[in-house]
Amino acid sequence: MLEIDHRVIGVKLGLFHQQVEGPGMVFWHPRGWQLYRIIEDYIRDRMREMGFSEVRTPQLLARSLWEESGHWDKFGKDMYSVTDHDAERALCLKPMSCPCHIQLFNKHIRSYNELPLRYCEFGNCHRDEPSGSLHGLMRTRAFTQDDAHVFCAESQLVTEIGRFCQLLRRVYQDFGFGSYTVALSTRPPHRMGSEQIWDRAEEALANAASAAEVEFELRPGEGAFYGPKLEFHLMDGRGRSWQCGTVQLDFFLPERLNARFINDQGRQEIPVMIHHAILGSIERFIGILLEHYEGWLPNWLAPEPLVVSTITTADIPYALEVAADLKAAGLRVSLDTRAERLGRKIMDARDKCIPLMIVLGARDARERTISLRHRNGAQEVYNLDDSVPVLRNECGGPLAFRGKYLEG
Repeated sequence: MLEIDHRVIGVKLGLFHQQVEGPGMVFWHPRGWQLYRIIEDYIRDRMREMGFSEVRTPQLLARSLWEESGHWDKFGKDMYSVTDHDAERALCLKPMSCPCHIQLFNKHIRSYNELPLRYCEFGNCHRDEPSGSLHGLMRTRAFTQDDAHVFCAESQLVTEIGRFCQLLRRVYQDFGFGSYTVALSTRPPHRMGSEQIWDRAEEALANAASAAEVEFELRPGEGAFYGPKLEFHLMDGRGRSWQCGTVQLDFFLPERLNARFINDQGRQEIPVMIHHAILGSIERFIGILLEHYEGWLPNWLAPEPLVVSTITTADIPYALEVAADLKAAGLRVSLDTRAERLGRKIMDARDKCIPLMIVLGARDARERTISLRHRNGAQEVYNLDDSVPVLRNECGGPLAFRGKYLEG
């Protein structure tokens, strides 16, 4: 049995590794990057359904932007800075994407008819975390946030927050987390803005959560420096709690960075900004998944959900044909045609946590069948022509996602 530590599981399954030359960074191997892309594409699909437009913003921006937004005052010691020698100014690698999305909003004069305006980005972020706090995928110096921001009028808050809370429920269920708790974190000691606006923001977020039928516990003093937030804590298979999703309400950054829209009275108004994340960090979420499932990811998430194995070398031509048919149907399939005994191939597939195995022998080739072996040892025989819908059902995952990103 694999040790229940995502770092051990990741190396054992050939997903990723880390080394001293890249402290807090991740070297993704092909199988690991396949898993990463499955998750990314799944989230991309969900966000598209929710009306978010995907964007891409720069990694390196002038420090003056981070000073203007207030992030430099709050996070400056944790940000990587370099010097632009030509312009003689300081630049910073972004630790988050929110000021960048405001720049997109500000590029045009916005009308109230455009709101709510929804952006999402797989934002590559860097933070200079203390070396002693680094822990595999759970805490890194380079990571990807599934960042999303909504610019809206205050009257649209309840609807926007409610629809995102519904999305979070659906996504967590799809990934196998049926249990989670929610906390409402309020104004921290170090914060921007007036107490009156904080009162308004906290009341608005609490009302929106209640309207969405989200039960929460209050956590005073743990909000972001620019606004209160809802934190979604998942419960894993070992009873541990992991904070992943967030919904943050922000009345301050749009004002600091001069975001405006023209309201229905023809006057300029400051939009409210909602910061969203479902997973938080894709790297960290993969670490949570690996420990939650002890390496045996659901079929739809497994980098290789299916391996086609031969009994003898004489079975190779039929195995190639079967694998080609399944790949053409959009299934992720690997081949094992080594001159090894079948027992060894079964053990190797188990070591890689491959949940499904097609074993092919002379009879299968003669009768145009496949022998499907499940992780628990159960076996079934299907005609080759009938096997595709069965296997797509086995490997397809969540219904709305099924058939879209099966093949890497």
